[in-house]
Amino acid sequence: MSDTDTPKDTPQGTARRGDGGKVYDAGPEGTYPPTEEMLDVPVDPEVKARREADLRKAWETPKGWRYWSAVNNTEVGVWYSLTAFFFMLCAGVLALLMRIQLAVPDNDFLSADRFNQFFTMHGSAMMFLFAVPMFEAVSILILPAFLGARDMPFPRLSAYGYWSFLIGGIFVLGSILFNVAPSSGWFMYPPLATEQEGIGPDIWLLGLSFIEVASIAAAVELIVGTIKCRPPGMRINLMPLYAWYVLVVGVMILFAFPPLIAGDFLFELQRSMDWPFFDPDRGGDPLLWQHLFWIFGHPEVYIVFLPSIAIAAMIVPTAAQRPMVGYSWIVLSAVGVGFLSFGLWVHHMFTTGLPSLSLGFFSAASEAVVIPTGVQIFAFVATLMVGRVTMSQPMLWIAGALAIFTAGGLTGVMVAIAPFDWQVHDTYFIVAHLHYTLFGGMVFPIIGGIYYFYPFFTKKKMSDRLSKWAFWLTFSGFNICFLPMHLTGLQGMPRRVFTYPEAAGWDVLNMVSTVGSFIVAAGILVFAWDLLRPKGKQPLTERNPWNGGTLEWSHDVPEEAWGVRSVPYITSRYPLWEQPKFLERFDKGKFYIPDAPEGRRETIVTSAVDAVPQAVVQVTGPAWITLWAAAFTGGAFILPVFKFYWLSAFSGVCAVACVIYWLWTSTAQVPKDPMRDAGLGLRLPVYVTGPKAPGWWAVFITMLGDATAFASLVFGVFFFWTARPDFPPEGAALPDVTWALMALLAFVVAWGATVAARELNRGGRQGVARWCIVGAVMATCAALGGMWLAIVMPGLQPETHAFPAVMYAMTVWTSAHCVLAVIMLLYCLAGSVFGKLTQRYDADLRNTTLFWHFMCLSGVITTLLVGVAPRLM
Repeated sequence: MSDTDTPKDTPQGTARRGDGGKVYDAGPEGTYPPTEEMLDVPVDPEVKARREADLRKAWETPKGWRYWSAVNNTEVGVWYSLTAFFFMLCAGVLALLMRIQLAVPDNDFLSADRFNQFFTMHGSAMMFLFAVPMFEAVSILILPAFLGARDMPFPRLSAYGYWSFLIGGIFVLGSILFNVAPSSGWFMYPPLATEQEGIGPDIWLLGLSFIEVASIAAAVELIVGTIKCRPPGMRINLMPLYAWYVLVVGVMILFAFPPLIAGDFLFELQRSMDWPFFDPDRGGDPLLWQHLFWIFGHPEVYIVFLPSIAIAAMIVPTAAQRPMVGYSWIVLSAVGVGFLSFGLWVHHMFTTGLPSLSLGFFSAASEAVVIPTGVQIFAFVATLMVGRVTMSQPMLWIAGALAIFTAGGLTGVMVAIAPFDWQVHDTYFIVAHLHYTLFGGMVFPIIGGIYYFYPFFTKKKMSDRLSKWAFWLTFSGFNICFLPMHLTGLQGMPRRVFTYPEAAGWDVLNMVSTVGSFIVAAGILVFAWDLLRPKGKQPLTERNPWNGGTLEWSHDVPEEAWGVRSVPYITSRYPLWEQPKFLERFDKGKFYIPDAPEGRRETIVTSAVDAVPQAVVQVTGPAWITLWAAAFTGGAFILPVFKFYWLSAFSGVCAVACVIYWLWTSTAQVPKDPMRDAGLGLRLPVYVTGPKAPGWWAVFITMLGDATAFASLVFGVFFFWTARPDFPPEGAALPDVTWALMALLAFVVAWGATVAARELNRGGRQGVARWCIVGAVMATCAALGGMWLAIVMPGLQPETHAFPAVMYAMTVWTSAHCVLAVIMLLYCLAGSVFGKLTQRYDADLRNTTLFWHFMCLSGVITTLLVGVAPRLM
């Protein structure tokens, strides 16, 4: 199918029927796709003005103190971006203080402990508080515009993620002000971190786990938005490249962050309860932490890098004034990088004594990832070569990024060779390589993207003169700072040392690096001033100042809060260049849902592949409940640092209550009218369930991430089994197989009862369905009790050895999910009793059933691993 073909399937009046001929899930009614004649029907000026007034009122941003209850992507995205930028500046200040300490030999500007705190928090802040959050912040801000959507599918989830990020970031980074920050490195290797006195490691573990929850929430929002909120006609092969990168990176976050969450879970159990997962004297192994950390850590590098390439993929075609060369190859390369990145984690463990066969495999994989990365860069160069390039503000930063990242990639090929890595491991050569790839691969493109999208954000431009000053100071200062570090590392200077003797001969190179760091800081400050300086007297920019071809440049000037005037019909990758009369039709509201007759915030959801319209769904508006939910969630994570366990549990209960209230009052509401006139002769349902619904996709995607964390715990069991000869120890008590198998049976019964409840409810037998839900609750409680009896009855003591500790950890993890399953089942029961869940409107029950598919699988695996597997080891 060519880029300009329209979908051949034209659903007209379709509907799916169930028992008794009742309509459960009405489909679209009317004409699709629209004809040219329909798009050219005149719009009465009075009708147009009334529609705009309705939209303006529905999407109005709260004023005064209520402004902070806003959930619009435009507001939350700005808050998110500025907060991440602030954390970056804080991390930069820590880097400058470290460079002052290293400027001369035998310096006493910082003590060893203070220096350790600084480099730990510098790395942690840059990775967890800037790199990933900045991608998610920018994506929340601009992705709806790329997709021609009114907003993201779950605005309150975005707001919840932001407030969680803010609270967690302040808690973690603020520890440096009280001299209690972690000092074991941003990788927190045991036994140094597990045995460190004080609360520093707990701040890192629990605070960053809280932030990781926010990151996964944002990833779910972005993935679902990309899949379900594309405009009609925007098939998956017509998506802007930025949307493709968002999809790839979102999936990478979904599979990379959960192993770290699982590792944090084990780590904090050892810190707080002395369960010896990483203590070799009691059957543990510190290498398990390295595996779990770097399964996250190396994909993290590409999670940081790919979004910046995504920004370049939007700037380069605009600079060249022609479509991107090799669109399909770029998409395949991005997917390839995402896939290969999960096979590189041992790249960081070449010196840990792993078998040579493993080193050869991972060395080859590290070299192979260069291929898809190179394809993307060559596609950008080819686009610039065949176009007529204008060296604008953004393009200058992208050119600098390509130069620096290419240099970092070359050293990456070097350290991917195991013998070379043995020589430079943990030296300043690695520091230089890391910054060339991450600074060049992310910071330069991000700044270029801010210059490029600033007219979209604020309807004004940044300064050409200040942009050049900022670029040349940053570019030259960066190379002055980090280029000498390659030589410093080759001369043997180790990483993470707070001083060095004069006889080592590293003093000149370190002084040059320190001078360069301050030049970089000067460039960043010039950029920050240009970004934040008052621009009240500056005139508004033109609507499309760069003459871009993608949908974000159809924005309103001056700004309107409704996102897009009407949700467009798309037939090409660059609608502003390739679709005649597009802006004229767009401005006059000739596309879909050009109004808000009931004052509701709405957007269209479409099919996952072909973007056929499926429903007009309501999106949530301003609310304080997201802030309260984030605050209580933060309490549940932060209070255990200070041993306030009961307060933490109370805070967790309050967080759950806030989320239940949020869901009950604003999601899956029974509509007054099941259909909505979407415009262009098309009527769409306002309530859909199953794979048509964004909520179903959110549960499915969340459970994929959750299953990844669970699989990481399972990996831990088999790691101990293969790496430790005393797992389980000779003569150790084993979990009771009878109770474990009874728990397994109870899990299967609970799952079956939940599935039966869904089918009975859809068949109109709501009374029996309610009893099935009650049965599922009772079976879940029975499974919970059976799991605990299986390990408690034989007298397993988790403090004594890693074997019983792992059995307990698996049980604790699955038990937490049992509690969540009970809450979800009771929520559905209440919905059925009070009329929120009916025969036709059953999204909550279908989503709960989807959750139970994963829950049952987890329960079965847990009971088999706990009750049966130890007898086979």
